[in-house]
Amino acid sequence: MGKEKLKKALQEKIKSNQNIFAPYIMAGDGGLDILEERINFIQECGASAIELGIPFSDPVADGPTIQEAGIRALENGTTLTNVLEKLQSTKENRSIPIVIMTYLNPILVYGIEKFAKDAANAGVDGIIIPDLPMEEEHIISPSLSDYDIAFVRLAAMTSPKERLVELAKRSEGFLYAVAVNGTTGARTKHDTNVTSYLDDLKKYSDVPVLAGFGVSNTEQAHTLSKHCDGVIVGSKIVQLLHEGRLNEVHNLIEGSIIVEFSS
Repeated sequence: MGKEKLKKALQEKIKSNQNIFAPYIMAGDGGLDILEERINFIQECGASAIELGIPFSDPVADGPTIQEAGIRALENGTTLTNVLEKLQSTKENRSIPIVIMTYLNPILVYGIEKFAKDAANAGVDGIIIPDLPMEEEHIISPSLSDYDIAFVRLAAMTSPKERLVELAKRSEGFLYAVAVNGTTGARTKHDTNVTSYLDDLKKYSDVPVLAGFGVSNTEQAHTLSKHCDGVIVGSKIVQLLHEGRLNEVHNLIEGSIIVEFSS
């Protein structure tokens, strides 16, 4: 479980010459009763891991689509507590790694040590905390380590080389390469310097590098994956699930993990 499960799942994709694809879904969007069903569906589509968002009232890294999903989830009464309870009660029915994406405040309210223990018992394999800077992460990293939960770090294009190197060195499971300067959400194109940024992160990192933010179609997934190990897709997946367009979710995941060869 934990770090080793996540590492193994991602390495299996790389060894099979496939791109890693990790969809983001919002816990409680549509109700917690369908969470297990959605996880199983995404698992069957061939995803490598799932980034599971915890709804929060002030999601500073999220664009409109995920913000709206968070509001729907909060209106459904979704909390960090009942998400972990749902994951714990259904953990025997899934094999795909679960990486929670949450802001720091819900963890502080929950209690850091209790959160790490309960998350591990619920089968959580990793965590992403977008509003926790590297200089402050010592408040939670020891507890995550004690319970074998991978602490995934985020890297930004605006960061200097020295910081990117340090983030890459610290990241566990994978390194989350933020591929835009801004919040989450679909983009028609990425900055021209994103490819060199990803190339550099690949040199610095001993764990897989996944590009996220602004990825919404297979063409973008293939373009970015040529410079890293795969992608994280959030807003597009959240939108398609909300609209019940499951076939398009399947096609996006399946089409993105296939490596395109140059002729």
